[in-house]
Amino acid sequence: MKIGAQYSHLNGFEWIQYHQKDIWSEIEEIIQGIDANDYRTKISKEKTMKGKKLFSPSDLNKKFVTI
Repeated sequence: MKIGAQYSHLNGFEWIQYHQKDIWSEIEEIIQGIDANDYRTKISKEKTMKGKKLFSPSDLNKKFVTI
């Protein structure tokens, strides 16, 4: 996976960059180490996208917890 965009709620990103530099690099490594295509397991039931494979948020969350 890659980080496509960032939103810094209450300057959280800046705080991590200044106070916890090692944590941010660890977060980036973890995200880059996940192959997102392995988690396209949810099959859409929507009328306009019927049968299309989508990312499964619950499966991705489980992967982040195990790392």
